[in-house]
Amino acid sequence: MALKRIFDFTGALLSLLLALPVLGIVSLLIMISSPGPVLYRGRRMGKGGKEFQILKFRTMVADADRRGPAVTYRGDSRITRVGRFLRDKKLDELPQLFNVLKGEMSLVGPRAEDPKYRKAYEGRYSRLLEMPPGMTGLSWVRLKQYHEENVDPGAEWEKHYTEESLPRKLEADLDYVLHRSLWLDLKILVQTLIGFLGK
Repeated sequence: MALKRIFDFTGALLSLLLALPVLGIVSLLIMISSPGPVLYRGRRMGKGGKEFQILKFRTMVADADRRGPAVTYRGDSRITRVGRFLRDKKLDELPQLFNVLKGEMSLVGPRAEDPKYRKAYEGRYSRLLEMPPGMTGLSWVRLKQYHEENVDPGAEWEKHYTEESLPRKLEADLDYVLHRSLWLDLKILVQTLIGFLGK
């Protein structure tokens, strides 16, 4: 784990240095396109189930949490025009590099889930909380058809997420935890990058 932490810290620091111009441009676009903060801070479960604030660029209207569900699906009207572009290119995830530097997240790991779904992490899935969540992971590269932006469940969003999407993601993340290695991390990072470039 010490080697993984060194890998995470070094990778996050280098990525932030390279991305500084992008961070500045994205921040400016968000500020001039819609009222509200530049960053979104959401509660997530970290290692050991401890909660932390995940950082993302804000892609929705400022009061989105009062206008709709906790999970964002395809065609969500709360997403701003700039936010839609950021989500499509995954640029909204860049601030999570600060979470990685702080040790709250890893470059690769299980998904960072909302604490409201904590019950799903009981039993065999409790192993997913043995390590920090990742910016990307096996569930991201393996289950693209279940990414929320590719699905429109209508009013049944909660049922779809808890019965269709989440169980599959938990299984993929458990597979990662059981077979984790730096080599697997590198493989997932490459697959993630290819996925971004292919959009």
